Amino acid sequence: MYTDNLSVAKRTIVGVQFLFVAFGATVLVPLLIGINPATALFTAGLGTFLFHIITKGKVPIFLGSSFAFIAPIMAATKQWGLPGTLAGLTSVSLVYFAMSALVKWQGRKLLDRIFPPVVVGPVIILIGLSLSGSAVNMAKDCWVLAFVSLLTAVGVLTFCKGMMKLVPIISGVIVGYIVAVCMGKVDFSGVASASWIACPVTFDTLKHFEWSPFLYMIPVAIAPVIEHIGDVYAVGAVAQKNFVKEPGLHRTMLGDGVACLTSAVLGGPPETTYSEVTGAMSITKITSPAVIRVSAATAICFSIVGKLSALLQSIPQAVLGGIMLLLFGTIASVGVQNLIQRKVNMSDTRNVIIVSIMLTMGLGGAVLSSGRFAVSGIGLSAIIGVILNLILPKENSEKHDEAAK
Repeated sequence: MYTDNLSVAKRTIVGVQFLFVAFGATVLVPLLIGINPATALFTAGLGTFLFHIITKGKVPIFLGSSFAFIAPIMAATKQWGLPGTLAGLTSVSLVYFAMSALVKWQGRKLLDRIFPPVVVGPVIILIGLSLSGSAVNMAKDCWVLAFVSLLTAVGVLTFCKGMMKLVPIISGVIVGYIVAVCMGKVDFSGVASASWIACPVTFDTLKHFEWSPFLYMIPVAIAPVIEHIGDVYAVGAVAQKNFVKEPGLHRTMLGDGVACLTSAVLGGPPETTYSEVTGAMSITKITSPAVIRVSAATAICFSIVGKLSALLQSIPQAVLGGIMLLLFGTIASVGVQNLIQRKVNMSDTRNVIIVSIMLTMGLGGAVLSSGRFAVSGIGLSAIIGVILNLILPKENSEKHDEAAK
């Protein structure tokens, strides 16, 4: 039973907890591509607010730094420099805007044809399982800390009642952090040297605009757009609401596109819907969009207060990794539930072929490339699933069901 009825105090605590869930990935992307993590926190918070305005405040989605762009950004930086690459990321929003217009024009009929449950279900499963490697890599820095965090979260979720049952993740992080301090695994030098107030963004990104990185990033955005569709379905499944219908997928895509454009202008990474937070909602049974907006506000506050941002960055990766071991599996289970609830017939050879190939390609690390363009992982799997669904012949009974719609 999912609930949105929370007091202001509970809403605030759970909102901060959800930020902890998204924090590791949100700041990891900028660290890998060479920009200030505070910038990513600020643009994630601002982008989330813009998304909620565009989607009428109805969709409980948090937008954070996209992993899909790490490799392309690093490659583009070698050719055009980081400022030129960040300015080129403005093209990502164009793909979202184009898809939003297409969906608005064609409506649900197009979605039902291109993205039926037999395609969407495996995409949701892959969103969870494909992240499992990241969770393990974070956890293996120190398995002791990872298991302390994981077992604390599981214990709180299983045995606690009332308010405590709503905060398993933040409890795991706090206990793991305390143990890390006792083990001497936390470096406080960054906190000591950080200023109290700092401006996390720049306003001169567009001065470095070049057409080459702009065009280079357009095909890269295709995969995140497809992942966005799967995430919206996943969030809808968790919240037990049809967000594809209301406020509409065209609005969620538009919101994500505006967030990406704003982030690029301010020197941040592209934004994407965060599956980690979806997993946290599935665990806590809290799906209130207001809680997500608390997370967004907290992200902005942490980005401006330099010492708070530095304190969060001091959390060992293993502590966050332990929490992710729990979260990512719950996302995959939502995909399985989607297949069951939408009554996908897995005795149908056609459906077995689509699901099997999608999972194999998505988990097997398949990559298709031509020149500078490359697509892999969930994006490639989703594209293959869409193509198979369109070209494989359907059984007569299935055709009859579609005609009845």
